[in-house]
Amino acid sequence: MANGVYHTRYGIEINLTREDLNNPDYEGLLEEITQPVGQRPRDLLQCLTDYRGGQCQCALADKTPWMFVRRQRRDDTVVWIAAHLPLTHVATPEESDKHKAMKERIARTASRHGLNVQTEARSEDGRVITDVLVTGAAGRIGWEAQYSPITASTVRRRSAKARDRNIAPLWVTADATSALVDRAPWTRVDDVPWQRILSPLALLIRGGVRHLQIWKCTPGSERPCPETGSACRKWHSGWFLPALCIPQERATPLDELIVTSADGEHLPVRTRNRHDPRRTSYLWALASDVQHWRAVTGQTDTPPETALTDDETVTYTEQELDSSCRYGEESPHPGSPRPQRDTTSATGLHTFDHVPDQPLRQPNRPIQLRLTPRERLVIAAQLKCPPWEIGPCMLCAAPIHRYGPRSPMTCPTCRIPHHQ
Repeated sequence: MANGVYHTRYGIEINLTREDLNNPDYEGLLEEITQPVGQRPRDLLQCLTDYRGGQCQCALADKTPWMFVRRQRRDDTVVWIAAHLPLTHVATPEESDKHKAMKERIARTASRHGLNVQTEARSEDGRVITDVLVTGAAGRIGWEAQYSPITASTVRRRSAKARDRNIAPLWVTADATSALVDRAPWTRVDDVPWQRILSPLALLIRGGVRHLQIWKCTPGSERPCPETGSACRKWHSGWFLPALCIPQERATPLDELIVTSADGEHLPVRTRNRHDPRRTSYLWALASDVQHWRAVTGQTDTPPETALTDDETVTYTEQELDSSCRYGEESPHPGSPRPQRDTTSATGLHTFDHVPDQPLRQPNRPIQLRLTPRERLVIAAQLKCPPWEIGPCMLCAAPIHRYGPRSPMTCPTCRIPHHQ
């Protein structure tokens, strides 16, 4: 992040590390350059490298050299920094249709199960609008359907505002590379057409929901040692995707999480990487798993990072103006495709010497199918089979034509390997 910018209207260079911004004659300059971008021209502030005729990395990447100023916490101090403006993304018609369909599905499912539902719910002060607000016995869940690109800072800011109003944020996406993954409580589903989102067919969760696994690390263990690669004869625990559990757990349908998150059967968990405390992961897990995890490891949820408050004092470090462009320094390959953030690796691995009171070996969620008579009729019509031949996929519990002649025991999705 740069410590200075160029003001295109006044023709001055601004040093953000000095209290007078190196321009003592311009009264109200700080208030002007820190106002929201929507309330001032986008080209008001320019990258110093680009202004001086240098090679601005942002401009070279076919993006704009325009910048904005915000506060950032560095260690124990708060400073002003300048960063390049992201490109404004306008949702495509396809993204908008999927967004509307997902909101409708969430609201319809919650309402059908007797939960209180509000769409486009606005907070009392009007500063927070939630796509779908679902209220149940465990509190208020703020669902955000995200089908267009979004920045990590936006996810953190909107999630923090929701928490301040006692709303538990829950972001749903179909993009494994989305910046929202592990920046707030989240979940991922398959990227399907909007018509499929609105259908009564199950929409399985592919990421963001995990199960607790505890095992003894021995030469005969079904898992390799996550610490040494060979048997250490200690106990390990970690959060795994359903397909990687031993024995295998069934996948959680989205409709189920809509209900169980509001009822408290599923809880959000935030864990830190033991080898890199700066890296955190969010996941949803069964309340019984969460209680067991806390008892075995002695850990509790790490509170989310607090957003900067308006009354925190900015520190001016009185540095020399740095005109170098900092765009892309956070990534070794700024021009490469976005990396996949949603991975299958275990989260929150923990090693301990003692034997847990209740080692987990049996699946927590046996495979079963719960359909209303109406839902069974609709699905049977779509699958072109009698209603009584509808049954659960033996791996994910999605409704399939299970009991007809030569019918498969698994759904088409489970028969295709997923390398994500």
